Amino acid sequence: MSVRKLKPITPGQRFRVVNSFDTITTDKPERSLIAPKKNSGGRNSQGKMTMRYTGGGHKQKYRIIDFKRTKAGVPAVVKTIEYDPNRSAFISLLFYADGEKTYVIAQNGLQVGQTVTSGVDAAPEIGNAMPLSKIPLGTVISCIELRPGQGAVIARSAGTFAQLMARDGKYATIKMPSGETRLILLTCSATIGAVSNSDHQLIVSGKAGRSRWLGRRPRTRPVAMNPVDHPMGGGEGRSSGGHPRSRKGLPAKGYRTRSKVNPSNKYIVERRKK
Repeated sequence: MSVRKLKPITPGQRFRVVNSFDTITTDKPERSLIAPKKNSGGRNSQGKMTMRYTGGGHKQKYRIIDFKRTKAGVPAVVKTIEYDPNRSAFISLLFYADGEKTYVIAQNGLQVGQTVTSGVDAAPEIGNAMPLSKIPLGTVISCIELRPGQGAVIARSAGTFAQLMARDGKYATIKMPSGETRLILLTCSATIGAVSNSDHQLIVSGKAGRSRWLGRRPRTRPVAMNPVDHPMGGGEGRSSGGHPRSRKGLPAKGYRTRSKVNPSNKYIVERRKK
């Protein structure tokens, strides 16, 4: 994967940095694995706007992703690496030996024609999904379950990965993408390797219109609002009084909002760095 900086032949391309998509092998999704996706424009069932700054954007179809990898012991061949408009990571199409097709999150280094598998007996190779109890210590992992059978919920976006640090009793110690160290049950599964499209963070859109294509509408800065509209509004010129707060008055920018009596606090070994 690599990025390209365009020549500034138009104002919108002056600072544009694009993904070269050199690992993408096709632009036609598997028809049996796509579903319609309806956009709400930020409105609820009454038609009232409940989410600001969303709406418009290009029409998208949802790709049905297999986050659970439940076909244990059945080998699958990677047929394609594809772009998915619903996520920052690339996805890969798997053809299983029994004829079933599924989409999974693609890992860095996954190649077309490669064979991947899942389950207890899988080898610790890129693209294979296996329980944390069977993964060697120090391995880079992604697409991690938080509860057994739940499906991958952690480290699914482009370029993210976690690391298996230790095992003790029925828990594994995982260093999360945020830097937090956390305990997860050994029966939870994870996929070997980091998530694909690691250059996603280097991309520069170049113009406002490209955000509109993604369904993002212009956002008003809180300090430009009036006091009636936002706690950070008001003031003369560029000055704004008060402490940083959200629209609802919750303190922001460093204030910890996590509950001190959260039941999952006992699984966190070390908090992420501020």
